Amino acid sequence: MNDSSSVQRFTRPDGSPVRAVVADDERNLTELLHMALSNEGWLVETAANGQEALNTVREVGPDVVVLDVMMPGIDGLEVLRRLRTAGNDVPVLFLTAKDGVDDRIDAITAGGDDYVTKPFHLREVVARVRGMARRYVGATNDDGPLTVGDLSLDERSYRVHRGGAPIQLTAKEFELLRYLMQNTGQVLTRAQILENVWSYDFGGKSGVVEIYISYLRKKIDTLGPPLIHTVRSVGYTIRDNDA
Repeated sequence: MNDSSSVQRFTRPDGSPVRAVVADDERNLTELLHMALSNEGWLVETAANGQEALNTVREVGPDVVVLDVMMPGIDGLEVLRRLRTAGNDVPVLFLTAKDGVDDRIDAITAGGDDYVTKPFHLREVVARVRGMARRYVGATNDDGPLTVGDLSLDERSYRVHRGGAPIQLTAKEFELLRYLMQNTGQVLTRAQILENVWSYDFGGKSGVVEIYISYLRKKIDTLGPPLIHTVRSVGYTIRDNDA
């Protein structure tokens, strides 16, 4: 593992430090990541097992979480399931020694946002966590909310509404919807969506895209005429049928 290089720091919109929780039962890894993320100017808390991770996330209210999958007691996947069930949409990066495609899909479909296998380069993990924080904490849209028909997505406040009704999305659902709305009317292939929303190769298995599209449809298209459309054998698009 390599040391993290110096980068330009950023903060939360209110100027306070970005908050992170790192949970791994390998103490040397948590100490290394604590040091690297603290060097970013972030406030970092660590946990050594699943229960500690749950308690720390609830106490700290972090902007991003790094979770080891294989932890004693409650594993990382169960930690994430409990957070999501409780309505916590904090973005999560998984660390694991498992590198199979099915393992990646399990982590992402559980509600994770990114995935890094061990052994890893420290700079890569820091870069990915920093990227997640920038997308979910520091994302802004100077042109105002994205809109498609009566659906609006505000990157600045991280809020989504349809017909005035608020819609609660996980971090990854929000990013997928944002990507669709940034390309309103365009047909996006599964490969394009994987590359731009998940940022890595699933070995040709694009089932995770279908799963998350179905999540969005249940939350969005049940509130009015369908906006998310499948173009058979090609991909997906979002459009207002009345436009």
